[in-house]
Amino acid sequence: MVLQLGIVGLPNVGKSTLFNALTSAKAEAANYPFCTVDPNVGMVEVPDARLAKLAEIVQPKRTLPAAVQFVDIAGLVKGASQGEGLGNKFLQNIRETDAIVHVIRCFADDDVTHVMGSPDPARDKETIELELALADLAVVEKRLDKVKRAAKANDKDALAELPALEAAFATLSEGMPLLRGGLSSEHMLSLAGLQLITAKPVLYAANVTDAELAGDEGPYLKALRAAVAATGEHAEIVAFSAKIEAELSELPVEERSEFLASLGIETAGLDRLIQGGYHLLGLQTYFTAGEQEVRAWTIHRGDTAPKAAAVIHTDFEKGFIRAETVSYQDFITHGGWKTSREKGAVRSEGKEYVVHDGDVLLFRFNV
Repeated sequence: MVLQLGIVGLPNVGKSTLFNALTSAKAEAANYPFCTVDPNVGMVEVPDARLAKLAEIVQPKRTLPAAVQFVDIAGLVKGASQGEGLGNKFLQNIRETDAIVHVIRCFADDDVTHVMGSPDPARDKETIELELALADLAVVEKRLDKVKRAAKANDKDALAELPALEAAFATLSEGMPLLRGGLSSEHMLSLAGLQLITAKPVLYAANVTDAELAGDEGPYLKALRAAVAATGEHAEIVAFSAKIEAELSELPVEERSEFLASLGIETAGLDRLIQGGYHLLGLQTYFTAGEQEVRAWTIHRGDTAPKAAAVIHTDFEKGFIRAETVSYQDFITHGGWKTSREKGAVRSEGKEYVVHDGDVLLFRFNV
C-alpha cells in the first residue's frame, strides 16, 4: 500500500512551497492567492535508515523504499462552498486519500500576505473545517435524497443505509467534521463509499519561522495546539518551516544533515510529516530482502502475515503457506539469512502471526 496524504489549507500559507520541497515538483509558488490552479500529485520516498543497512548486507540488484503520495490542491477560502475564490472544485482529488494534511500558517510577516488579513491559527483551522464540512454535506445530501426515495419503496439496502446518512447530514449541517460527530463505527463504515473528507484523520502541519523550529514554540503554534486540544480530536501536529524545506530540496542529499545541524534542527520536516502520518494511521514497515531486491512495505499495525503478503500480491495472500520471519535487529546482527538460520533466529510463522515493525519476511505460498 502507498500512504496517500491530501494537502489543504488557506491560500498562501505555504502549501505549494511545502509540496514543491517534498516532491521536487514544479508547482508554481508565489506570494499571492490561488497560485496553484490544478491538482498536483507527487511521490515521496519514506526515509528509513534500516533499508540501507539491509541493502549493505544483501547487496541486491535494486533497493526500493516505501512511498507516500502527496496531493496538493488550490487553497480554500471562506465561502468556497458557495463558489468564493476557486470554490471547492478540486476537493474530489483528495477524497481518495488516507488522511488530510492541513497546513496552517503560524507566523506573522508583513511581507507575506494573508488572505484573511493576519494569521489566526484557531480561526484558520475552523474556516477550512467548515468549508470541508459543507462540501461533504453536498455529497451526503445528494445521496440522502436518492436513498430516501428507494427506502420509501422498502428497498432493503436503502433502509440499511438511511440511518448513517441521516446522522451524517445532521452532523455536517452544524459545520462539524464527521470524525468529531460521534457517529457509531457502523455508521462510519456505511459512509465509507462516499469518501467524505471530514471522516479522514487530520495531520496539522504548522508552518513556523526558522528560529521557532530550532527553539521555543511561539504564540501562534501554542494557539493551534490549544485549538486542537479544545476539540478533543485525535490529530497529529507537526511543526515545519516551508522556507527551510525549500532550501533543503536544493541541496545534495549528503549535505542536508549538516545544514539542519547548523540550524539546530534534528530532522527535516518531511521526515516528521511522514512519521506523523504513519503514527496517525497506525502504519508500520516490514521488509523483504533477497538478491533481486531489498524493499520496504507499508502495512497497518496488527496485520497478520497473510495481510502483509497481500500488499506484495493478492496471490501471496490467497495461497499463503507460511512466512519465514526474522527481526530486523537479528538480521543485521547475524549478517543475513544464512547465518540467521544457523543461529535459530529465523522462525516459521503461520496465518495467525501478527507482523511486527521491522520484520524481515520471506513468504512461502502456492497458487
